[in-house]
Amino acid sequence: MSAFALSTLTALATAFTLTTGPVAPVTVTAAVETPVVYDDEAGGNADADDPAVWVDPRNPGRSIVVGALKEAGLDVYGLDGRRLQHISAPQAPNEDAKPGRFNNVDIVYGFELGGRKTDLALVSDRGRDRVRAYAIDPAAVAAGRPPLKDVTASDAAPVFAADEAEVEDQHTSYGLTAFSDDDDAYVVVSRRAETRLRLLRLEDRGGRVGYRTEDTLDLPATFTLPDGKAWTPCADPGDRPQVEGMAVDLEEHVLYAAQERVGLWRIDLDDEEFEDPELVDRVREYGTPWTYDAAEEECVLDTAGDPGFGGEHLRADAEGVTVYHAEDGKGYVLASSQGDNTFAIYERDGDNDYVGSFRVGDGTVDGVQHSDGSTVVNVPLGPNFPKGMLITHDGEATPVDGDRAGTNFKFVRWDAVAKAFPEPLTIDTESFDPRDAN
Repeated sequence: MSAFALSTLTALATAFTLTTGPVAPVTVTAAVETPVVYDDEAGGNADADDPAVWVDPRNPGRSIVVGALKEAGLDVYGLDGRRLQHISAPQAPNEDAKPGRFNNVDIVYGFELGGRKTDLALVSDRGRDRVRAYAIDPAAVAAGRPPLKDVTASDAAPVFAADEAEVEDQHTSYGLTAFSDDDDAYVVVSRRAETRLRLLRLEDRGGRVGYRTEDTLDLPATFTLPDGKAWTPCADPGDRPQVEGMAVDLEEHVLYAAQERVGLWRIDLDDEEFEDPELVDRVREYGTPWTYDAAEEECVLDTAGDPGFGGEHLRADAEGVTVYHAEDGKGYVLASSQGDNTFAIYERDGDNDYVGSFRVGDGTVDGVQHSDGSTVVNVPLGPNFPKGMLITHDGEATPVDGDRAGTNFKFVRWDAVAKAFPEPLTIDTESFDPRDAN
């Protein structure tokens, strides 16, 4: 599918009305955290970003969490937060090339690989512009052995770059989400520093995982504001407003994509194609004029000149997106409001009306700041998470180690989130099973 006309998209971007919810975000606390990782040489340049949960079919309390650590690759954790396995990102193929850098991760169940149903962890490799696939071995999980094995096809081509030289420009694979449709499996990948999304179908290539392009969508880079003026979101020179956080409603096949400086999009996926995007909510900074400070290498917003066209529930950057599935289309879409360390919740059905916001505060473990990736699971995951769980990235894990910047993941009971609201959120552990979603 070709890019949509800008006039159509800008009309969609401004022709909606938001409902309001509780004014003040409620506060919840995490039950578990993973080990802190450090983005320096001593820490292997590890920078936690995005998590995914693999649900063990025989013992859900033995389920695992896979976390992307950017240049450091992947870590695999138990539900107690203990590290079970570390996987390094691929090395640079030559001295002039970039090494692998893992940004986002997601799970698909039951992909037919080498004649066997195989669960996969799929990762966007920003450094090499590929999708990497790792088979998950349930027997290894049960035995306490490292459960992930690389099964990426050797001929997997760059997702966006025309050739290896273009990979070095690093306008490469960035955000990623995965879903299944009958016997087929797909990933949606966003492009760093661009507005482009690409839908890929996974393929079995001699017992290894490859992919081919099914469709491409370009979200807008410039918007027409209600006063008729054109506005472009702030970005570094040469960059366009990118998407990272994404999730698919696994029953309805609807993609939710967070364009960081713009807002949250809803995009139906029909017959392996992207349908017309609809902007569900805008960031607070939407429409605000800005200048670029070259010395500080950052955008400076003219808040005094804010025309008031932004939303109320997301502060840039809009980041990690995840979907809580419940019966009859009920449930929620969650998005990280990175600018104020909160998470906004929208209804999954209807017009995705806003429900409320929450933050993860200090408790048994420290709270969450500047969260990138997140994922929610509705099914029971053992005695510590009997009503499901929410996992979030923490961009400022404490206690700190001197001047070293630490990050990790926080595990939160879903019932703790649900019951924190004056009108409790839905808890539905039975009507949806992520292992059976199509």
